[in-house]
Amino acid sequence: MGVINQGIFGGFSGKVGPIVGFHWKSKYYIRARAAKVSNPRTPKQQEQRGKFATAFSFLKAIKPFIRIGYKEFTQEKSAFNAAMSYTLKRAVTGNGKEISIDFNRALVSMGTLMPIFEGAAAMSNNQITFHWKDNSSMGNAEKTDIAMVMVYNKDKEAAVYNMEAALRSYCHTELQLPEDWQNDELIAYLSFCSADGSSVANSICLPISVTEMPEDKVEIQTEFVKTIYRRILPDMETALQLHTTVHSLSAPPDKVQNYKCDT
Repeated sequence: MGVINQGIFGGFSGKVGPIVGFHWKSKYYIRARAAKVSNPRTPKQQEQRGKFATAFSFLKAIKPFIRIGYKEFTQEKSAFNAAMSYTLKRAVTGNGKEISIDFNRALVSMGTLMPIFEGAAAMSNNQITFHWKDNSSMGNAEKTDIAMVMVYNKDKEAAVYNMEAALRSYCHTELQLPEDWQNDELIAYLSFCSADGSSVANSICLPISVTEMPEDKVEIQTEFVKTIYRRILPDMETALQLHTTVHSLSAPPDKVQNYKCDT
């Protein structure tokens, strides 16, 4: 039974004959009541439900990210519904029982802000490092735009993300991964949001390269130390500056060796 609000000319919610009324974001809407389907389990219907379930499973894992990533499309629908609409049309592939997400075509954010066109992602020591070229001189891109980074785990259907990772002008940022993700198949996404939060860029999908340091390679850390020595020359008072570079081999604190080279 439908309920009419504000008199006969007001909005209503519920079912009235073939019409369904509902209230969303301070407005009332009506739509036709769904017709009964005599055979709701046809192959075509099952395929469509499979596509819907696949898209829903992917987006549900990144819902907080989607809420910001699709905020420009929330005038007539929710950010999640806008993301569902795009994903079903553009990123869900296959038919029958072979349905999957094309992660290269998926957009975890979409909007009018200028995206970046050159980016990379590399994993080392269970951490993803994102790199990009600062293009803040193009279109509406600004140096103060905020980088939004995400890594999605295809095997676990889970994600980690940071929606305030760095500024566009920084050109890089890092994202720590869970310990048990080392052997899983991962995909990375990079996007930007304007400093005032009004606009968002289309995300770009980045393959993740893995960099490993050989066990027999010793990491050398270099620290530049400036030391001033003063000496009086016979003909004038001159302060000589010697620069010392200290090379420390990576080792336990009790076994650190320092080598100095004066220049």
